[in-house]
Amino acid sequence: MLPVLIQAESPDHPDARLLLAELSARLVLLTGDSGQSSFCASDVQQDGACFVVARNPQGVPLACAAIRPGGSQVAELKRMYARPGQPGVAAQVLGWLEQQALQWGYRQICLAVRHSNPRAIAFYRKHGYAAIAPFGKYTESNLSLCMGKSLLPDNGVA
Repeated sequence: MLPVLIQAESPDHPDARLLLAELSARLVLLTGDSGQSSFCASDVQQDGACFVVARNPQGVPLACAAIRPGGSQVAELKRMYARPGQPGVAAQVLGWLEQQALQWGYRQICLAVRHSNPRAIAFYRKHGYAAIAPFGKYTESNLSLCMGKSLLPDNGVA
């Protein structure tokens, strides 16, 4: 597994902006939508939220993701992206954010992913996420699959 340094960054940091732009371009190709309308930088610059960038030992940005408050004891995962050809990096970032969420008192992480992104759905399933009831703006959309994972030891979805 590639050694990476994961650290909190502002979503306005140049490395973060680069990764977010790559994610948006990729999502347009996969789903027809950049996903930018579902992300507000200020949402991840508050208590109980963070945006992270993963870099290799030389400082090259490899991946990013964020969590933000999503409800009572629930964090929402946003803007998860790993550059192609970086095996294991996305899993390391996801694990880092899950641990951070647990430390902040969250008991579950939820997310929404487009049905037209089967690779992402498979990734989340592999890491213990399962379908949950639609939440927030996704309750009115049939384009997205909402998924969640309990951060408690039994890993059951709350």
